[in-house]
Amino acid sequence: MLESRPQLKTLVLHNIDTVGMNVDPTLLGHHLASGAGLTFEVITRRLEDRGGGLARVNGNPQLVEGLAMPREEDEFNLTYYNSNTCWIDIDALLVAFKLTREDVGDAEKTAAAIRALAARMPTYITLKEVKKRWGHGQEDVFPVCQFEKLWVDMSHLPSIETRYVAVQRLRGQQLKDPAQLDGWLRDGSAAYVEALCDFQ
Repeated sequence: MLESRPQLKTLVLHNIDTVGMNVDPTLLGHHLASGAGLTFEVITRRLEDRGGGLARVNGNPQLVEGLAMPREEDEFNLTYYNSNTCWIDIDALLVAFKLTREDVGDAEKTAAAIRALAARMPTYITLKEVKKRWGHGQEDVFPVCQFEKLWVDMSHLPSIETRYVAVQRLRGQQLKDPAQLDGWLRDGSAAYVEALCDFQ
């Protein structure tokens, strides 16, 4: 991407289920003016929002996943929920990885830099169930152990300046289950998403 567009300075990263997200020029301008390496969008928390949020840890604001909290109910004390939308200054991110734009073309050097930074971040272990369908109505459920690192833990790193911006709920809420669709139709969320562009 940097080879084909060397003038590129900013990226925006978001979950596919944050369906109200769009490239808002006001938020881009806010991110650029702040000088931050990362700017995370947060929304006001509702009871149904699960997965951590914006917290003050040792005096510093940072995003904390529900997995990292000592007690599951602690996340309900947090005012802001993480929308998983993040504006990224490419050069500031490369500095955090101790890379240059030219280094990105070196797969071995880039992989080593990623591993070095990842070693400074927590690894979460979660137990999940995977369903295996054999056909003819037969299926089994197998327990699996998943190891994961989470992007929001980049907000913990002192090597990259991180900011947070509260956005309207319609922009930042996530649509994770078809059961949410009726509520979205009633509260204006569906109309908000429809107004973002022409759907063909």
